[in-house]
Amino acid sequence: MTLLHDPARIDFGSDNYAGAHPEVLAALVEANGGHVTAYGADPYTARLQDVLSDRLGRPAQVFPVLNGTGANVVALQSMLPRWGAVLCAETAHINTDENGAPERVGGLKLVAVPTPDGKLTPELVERYGVGTHDEHRAEPGVVSITQSTELGTAYTVDELRAVVDAAHRIGLRVHMDGTRLANAAASLGVPLAALTGEAGVDVLSLGGTKVGTVFGEAVVVLEPTAAEGLKFLRKVDLQLASKMRFTSAQMLALYEGDLWLRNARQANAMAARLRAGLEPLPGVAVTQATQANAVFVRLPADLAAHLRERWHFYDWADGGEVRLMCAWDTAEADVDAFVAAAQAFAGAAARD
Repeated sequence: MTLLHDPARIDFGSDNYAGAHPEVLAALVEANGGHVTAYGADPYTARLQDVLSDRLGRPAQVFPVLNGTGANVVALQSMLPRWGAVLCAETAHINTDENGAPERVGGLKLVAVPTPDGKLTPELVERYGVGTHDEHRAEPGVVSITQSTELGTAYTVDELRAVVDAAHRIGLRVHMDGTRLANAAASLGVPLAALTGEAGVDVLSLGGTKVGTVFGEAVVVLEPTAAEGLKFLRKVDLQLASKMRFTSAQMLALYEGDLWLRNARQANAMAARLRAGLEPLPGVAVTQATQANAVFVRLPADLAAHLRERWHFYDWADGGEVRLMCAWDTAEADVDAFVAAAQAFAGAAARD
C-alpha cells in the first residue's frame, strides 16, 4: 500500500492525531491467529478484569467498548433512570463535543455548570445536584467529572475526594470521564487507584486511544450497585465488538505494565516544554494551568496564522485562545521546532 501521509509529521491539534504505540501494535499481533470465543468471552477480556481491578484499587467489572463517546453514553445510561439528569462542567466533553449523543442516544438530561477551570467543586455539586422531587424537572442522579479536564487541568486527590464525597452525601453517583486519566495520574505522581477506586468513583470511562491504542476504551464499574444493564446497553448502543479480544489486548498492553504511565509522562513533559517556550513571547498569554498534556494560550492573530502554515491546532475561544495538545509520540525536537518558529516570527515582528 502506498503511504498516504508523512510519518515524520507531528501536529498539536489533538493527542488523537498520534498513531498507536509499537507495544500496542505488537500486542495486537500476538492476539491474532486462531479462534477464541467472540463478544468478550475470550482470555484477553477475562485477564483485563483482573488487571484493572488491581490497577484501580477495587474489584472491577470491565466492559470494553469501541470509542470514548460510546463509553460515556453507555456508562451514564446504566447509572440513571429515564427521568435522571447528569451534573457536569459546562466544558465537559459530554456537553460540548459529543454531538448530543448523551441526549439523543442516551436519553439523558445534562445540567452544565460554568466553571473557570473545568473542575466541579463540592459547593457546585451541592448547589446544582439537589433534586426537587418535582415531576416537571429532571432529577439529578449522577455527577460526571473529567480527569484531566477539557481545559488541561487536573483534580488533585483531595479535590476529587471532596467532590465525590459531596455527591455521595446527597445521594448522587459519580462517573468519571477518564479519557486522559493517565495524564492526570502522571502529572500528580499518584497511582490510578488514588484517582478512581480509592477516591470513591463509582463508574469510570477509561481511556485508550489518547494514550496509545488504535481504538477502544472501557467502561469500568467500581461500585456494582451504581450501574445496571451494562451487558445489554453496550449492545443496544452499538458498542459491542464481536472480536473483543483485540480491544482488550490493547488495553492490556497499556495497563498491565507501565506503558500508560510512560506515554502520559512523555506527553505531559512536552506540554510543559511547549508552555515554557511560548510563555515569554510578546503578546502571548497562557490562559490555564498546564497540568497534563494541553497548553491553552492566547496568540496574536498574525502569529497563529504563521504557525498554522506548518502545524494544525484548534481555536478554543474568542480573543485568540487556542489549544495545543501533545501526544505520547511528541518529541523535544517537535516542540522546539514549533517554539523556534514562534520566536523567529515574534523577533521579526519586533524589528519591524
